[in-house]
Amino acid sequence: MADEPTEPTEPTDLPGLPGRPGAPRVPEDDGRGRVVVGVSGSLGSLAALHRAVAEARRLDAEVLAVHCWTPAGGEFGYRRSPCPPLLSACRDAAAARLRDALDRAFGGAWAGVRLRSIAVRGETGQALVRCADRPDDLLVLGAGSRGALARALRPSVTAYCTRHAGCPVLAVPKPPLQRELEALRRHPRTRLTVIA
Repeated sequence: MADEPTEPTEPTDLPGLPGRPGAPRVPEDDGRGRVVVGVSGSLGSLAALHRAVAEARRLDAEVLAVHCWTPAGGEFGYRRSPCPPLLSACRDAAAARLRDALDRAFGGAWAGVRLRSIAVRGETGQALVRCADRPDDLLVLGAGSRGALARALRPSVTAYCTRHAGCPVLAVPKPPLQRELEALRRHPRTRLTVIA
């Protein structure tokens, strides 16, 4: 019988990578295949999560939902001015965001596959590649077109993962609703009105 989603675990070192800060110890699995999916809470990541569940059903695999986080001010800022209470608050916020994303994705119900979740401290691309460390893993990511300014300021996680992952990477395009909302937001004469 499949397990229900679990709570995020405390990030620790990965086996074989001692002393690497922020590397997660991924919970033990049962030897089946694994579908690792990055979950940020955005519409794109929720679409990727649903695709990961569909792939896990097809492959008879389990899903490992990963939410990546960094301390407020980034790792460099935290090294310059460490503040353990702030770090603890950031970790708790990341765990809460992951729980919220899983609840929004599945409405608090069982996903239909074995699903485990973990909040990992680290830059998103690097942390996801470390979590999807087996050749038979499948790494699923939300992807979509970004503007030139966004690409210049923040490199693409999908591009990083496809270059560095040691397993297949599946990039899930933005859902149609997200594309339509972004198009409305770009149009200067459109105003979105929410009626309660």
